Amino acid sequence: MNAASRPRPADAYLALDRVWKAYGPAAEPVVRDISFEVGQGQFVTLLGPSGSGKTTTLMMAAGFEAPTRGCIFARGRDVSALPANQREFGVVFQGYALFPHMSVRENVEFPLRMRRVDGHERRRRAMDMLDKVGLAAFAERRPRELSGGQQQRVALARALAFQPDVLLLDEPLGALDKKMRETLQGEIKDIQRKTGVSVLFITHDQEEAMMMSDVICVMESGRIAQSGSPEDIYNHPADAFVATFLGETNLMPCEVRRADQGIATVRMANGASCLARSDDAGPGGAAPMVLSLRPERLRLLAPHETADNVADAELVERVFLGQQVRYTVRALGQMVIVIGGPSDGPPVGAGEGLRIGWSRDAGQLLATL
Repeated sequence: MNAASRPRPADAYLALDRVWKAYGPAAEPVVRDISFEVGQGQFVTLLGPSGSGKTTTLMMAAGFEAPTRGCIFARGRDVSALPANQREFGVVFQGYALFPHMSVRENVEFPLRMRRVDGHERRRRAMDMLDKVGLAAFAERRPRELSGGQQQRVALARALAFQPDVLLLDEPLGALDKKMRETLQGEIKDIQRKTGVSVLFITHDQEEAMMMSDVICVMESGRIAQSGSPEDIYNHPADAFVATFLGETNLMPCEVRRADQGIATVRMANGASCLARSDDAGPGGAAPMVLSLRPERLRLLAPHETADNVADAELVERVFLGQQVRYTVRALGQMVIVIGGPSDGPPVGAGEGLRIGWSRDAGQLLATL
């Protein structure tokens, strides 16, 4: 099917359809067959490590890079060949790119001036947007007189001033400290709720993606490895890369011995048998797999407590982290991380024996790396 005959996603504010990007005819593609949509009022995040193609994808969506193949749609209109200034998208980069010689208000007015909005209306809309981001009182200051977090909010206000169809955010919080990042994460979500704008957000921070997104697209080597809600991807990763990148997990080599009605019997590296959820493990027959077990789905067992799966373990380390305790134990032939509450688990010391347990539904069987 050629580009002209493909169905156009008219309901999506932004849609990428089988988009590729390579810098030269013989070059290795940096983006491979990317397809996703951003619906009205939706917050979609591209999450992945450095070099996975996130920013290149955003630059193509914004119009700063041309796709090698594929189409980009805005409200059903093919904008693949349009330059950035002819797409109704607001863009915020990590460096903010504020004009130092302009006041805060003049920075926010700038995209309206470029659209030839008259002076009175420009000022009204700029001040309204500065009020939404809590900076109306700073309207006549210069960017250098603001903190990093305040400059970020000015950049957001400027990108939103002309009421774009989609707001494109390229790791906008990457230069801020942890506390300021957490504050602005909440403020960006609040601004989105107030304005109803659709958002395409780029980050390599898993917690940030989990907290802010309606949909996460996990990227690896220029492709989308998995997309879905934060809960779905975290609880049902498609492969070992997704399981390890979105949150922490224990990956345990195993062989599937039997699988029936969604439950598999697996043989672990130390020879122990365990039960696991099996979405697509097949009928069995010693198929090599890995069992992904999130640390918080494991628990340290009291002396007479039991579970679907029980394994002897030896405590290696206990680290108190305030609201939780991180245990490193030696079990099932490898090191295993267990996360529990401050009062969970028996009071054992390093080198002492204990038991860990988990339910058959706690783990996810995945193809080997």
